[in-house]
Amino acid sequence: MEDMFVKALKSTARRGGVICATALTALALASCSAGQITQTSSQVAAVDGASADAEDGSVAVRDVTVVVDGAGNANLKFVAVNQDTSQADHRLEAVEVDGRQAPGFRAATIEYPCSLVSDTEAAHDRNAQAKDAGCIDYTETELDGDYAVAGNVDVTFKFDSGDITVTATVSEQHPEAGHFERGTGDPADNHE
Repeated sequence: MEDMFVKALKSTARRGGVICATALTALALASCSAGQITQTSSQVAAVDGASADAEDGSVAVRDVTVVVDGAGNANLKFVAVNQDTSQADHRLEAVEVDGRQAPGFRAATIEYPCSLVSDTEAAHDRNAQAKDAGCIDYTETELDGDYAVAGNVDVTFKFDSGDITVTATVSEQHPEAGHFERGTGDPADNHE
């Protein structure tokens, strides 16, 4: 009788061990998947835009990229920042891309400590709520010419306090988050 009682305890102990192992495995898997969500939420674009500061540090440009859409239209994406510690306003007089004046750019004064954001019209429309936030002015800078995706071009920003030249990457326009359209197989449809 005692042997049956010991065997029953061994069987119960084994079942309890299996249940514990299963619970620990489920907990470990849940922890791994939670980590994946955290990791992907902080990822950034594979290619950052170019950045540089003026020699005197009064102004800076960030995330400078030439953005090409599927129709071959090009825009200059950048953020110009007035970071002058004397709190003076600065003026961005002109922008040159690949040695040519950017035809779509209009000179703008950037107050301290404000920013001027240039992007595609579609990007500004998507971020319409941000237009009312803080000390940020928005502009769209269309470009003439053909730009090869994944190539590089020199971009010069002519401020009242000096010039800043960076080498910017040419990138395709990113689709709106959560939207993806596949082409029909025709290479011309892949960029719609």
